[in-house]
Amino acid sequence: MIERYSRKEIKNIWDDYNKYTIWLEIELAAAEAMEKFKFIPKGVVKKVKSRARINVNRILKIEEKVKHDVIAFLTSITEKAGKEARYLHKGMTSSDVLDTCFNLQLKQSGKILLEDINQLLSSIKRQANKYKYTLCIGRSHGIHAEPITFGLKMLTFYQEFLRNKKRLESSINEISTCAISGAVGTFANIDPRVESYVAKKLKLNVEPISTQIVPRDRHAQFFSTLAIIASSIERFAVEIRHLQRTEVLEVEEFFGKKQKGSSAMPHKKNPILSENLTGLARLVRSSVIPALENVALWHERDISHSAVERNIGPDTTIALDFALVRLNNVVKNLNVYPKKMLKNLNLTNGIFFSQRVMLELTTAGFSREEAYKLVQNNALKAWKENSSFLGKILSDKKITAKIPVNKLKKLFNFSYHTKKINIIFNRSLKQK
Repeated sequence: MIERYSRKEIKNIWDDYNKYTIWLEIELAAAEAMEKFKFIPKGVVKKVKSRARINVNRILKIEEKVKHDVIAFLTSITEKAGKEARYLHKGMTSSDVLDTCFNLQLKQSGKILLEDINQLLSSIKRQANKYKYTLCIGRSHGIHAEPITFGLKMLTFYQEFLRNKKRLESSINEISTCAISGAVGTFANIDPRVESYVAKKLKLNVEPISTQIVPRDRHAQFFSTLAIIASSIERFAVEIRHLQRTEVLEVEEFFGKKQKGSSAMPHKKNPILSENLTGLARLVRSSVIPALENVALWHERDISHSAVERNIGPDTTIALDFALVRLNNVVKNLNVYPKKMLKNLNLTNGIFFSQRVMLELTTAGFSREEAYKLVQNNALKAWKENSSFLGKILSDKKITAKIPVNKLKKLFNFSYHTKKINIIFNRSLKQK
């Protein structure tokens, strides 16, 4: 991922130095276990630990010759650690190191993403409570439907990201496995107790059965979860973009004092952050198909997944981290315009009360079909003529013949649409 969209904390997880540090940690943990169970001489780990150093440039230089990253790493360590290093990697295969390391990196990245989501949830919840009863028009197909509140809009996103949090927790647990089972996964040259020891040391779970690699369905779930989270980000971003349109302008991204919009048009304040989030979401979702295709590897292993994971591992987690932090910033600093919401709400002269009038007509004895037709005709006239829907209803003798005028007027009441908001908030916010 390019620097523009990278935050240091998660970026560092994927740099070469950290990767090789984890590799050494895995090798030393395995050697500790082998010492414990008397498979190698006692004191090996202590000596290797005291001498071993990670030299990224040296490892990469060796790899240029040997064309094998793990061999290059072990050769570099041996150059510093001496003859005791020959006991490292005993009975292991490269995938034991690579897969365990990759899973640990995904786990570490996942923990950062979880914290990002927690921060975002707090910001959304704050906005939901603040605008709990702030009326605005609900839209279906982009068309005015019935009144809702801006708080309810926010609450839908709160619940969605709460589900995303649970999905991510599950996927982190799914990916947090360790495989130290040797070539083709039979433990022929290494004791299963070594794997258990390493897993416990690294705070991972033992992979119950591996081939030569950790099964890639775990990774497919992980990246699919990241893609779902990205889609939720995009849904939020698209909502803000729509509401910021000049004709709507119910909300607006914060705009700094020295910020510039268009290079050509000084008046512009564009929703650039939300547009950027839409783009980043596309990038994150692009990892899903390759991750799914990685599941079907040849026999006990091939390396067709390797190049894919070297890219989607860092790129996807880094991009999603950046997007979550950016979205949180947008939500926290969002400019909300209740007066414009009310103005837009009244654009259609009350025709959104149509359903309530129709239901009252059916209660008064009209068939649903007849009630629908009466209300629709009056609503369309009010819309076409830019006149009061209530006025049209009160002038319709078929309607007033069965329903008193005072009763009809009482139907045109915003509080009718907000009376159940507390119930929705209470059941949504009680979930953790």
